[in-house]
Amino acid sequence: MPRTPIVGGNWKCNLDKAGVTALVTALNGIDCTGCEVVVAPVALHIPTVVGSIKADITVSAQNCNFKGNGAFTGECSADQIVDIGCKWVILGHSERRQYFKEDNDILKTKLEYALSKGLKVIYCIGESLDERNAGKTIEVLKSQVEPIKDLLKPESVVIAYEPIWAIGTGVTATPEQAQETHKDLRAYIKEACGDAVADAVRIQYGGSANAKNAPELSACPDIDGFLVGGASLKPEFGDIVKAIAAAKK
Repeated sequence: MPRTPIVGGNWKCNLDKAGVTALVTALNGIDCTGCEVVVAPVALHIPTVVGSIKADITVSAQNCNFKGNGAFTGECSADQIVDIGCKWVILGHSERRQYFKEDNDILKTKLEYALSKGLKVIYCIGESLDERNAGKTIEVLKSQVEPIKDLLKPESVVIAYEPIWAIGTGVTATPEQAQETHKDLRAYIKEACGDAVADAVRIQYGGSANAKNAPELSACPDIDGFLVGGASLKPEFGDIVKAIAAAKK
């Protein structure tokens, strides 16, 4: 059974109220036919987006706490995220791993908790440039996926492969590099989780995806979509959605 492509827009820590309103207006005009589309605003802007974005686009939080409500200053619980109208959460982004020191153990706890509350999850993994140059890419990815392999349910978890060296740098993995990594990752998931999971789980590419490189990347058989950063704030986001939808018809 073919995998439905999925494109996520990670707005990161960007936009003011006027910018959010303008971006939602633009997004309400894109064609989402043949592609699942998810956007992740800053937590403060989630109510505005949930209340104004069209039904074809679902809303994600960019992070959640590792457990429920309580004395956790600065956090949002999965319970609150669901209550406010979100369907998704992003976990494990390299910026969370790097700047906030989130490791595989805490991310597994977050994933278990988010899933238990009914959220779907975009779970990010990726290697540094030094790790790629040392030939350790798949070794690093395995180390990030292995702790959560029992939670890898295709209907509720999407893997986002984000080579750290390509995030926000303008440098993108070539289609050949991206496909090779996605293929190797899917082979590992087959080994760890079985054929059914490996065949069904969606793997996004997330390293400086944009309208220019999306058609070539979309043609790769093991790339099922994109987690888009900077380009998700621009009109070209619709072109990225269009490219993957066309390639996966």
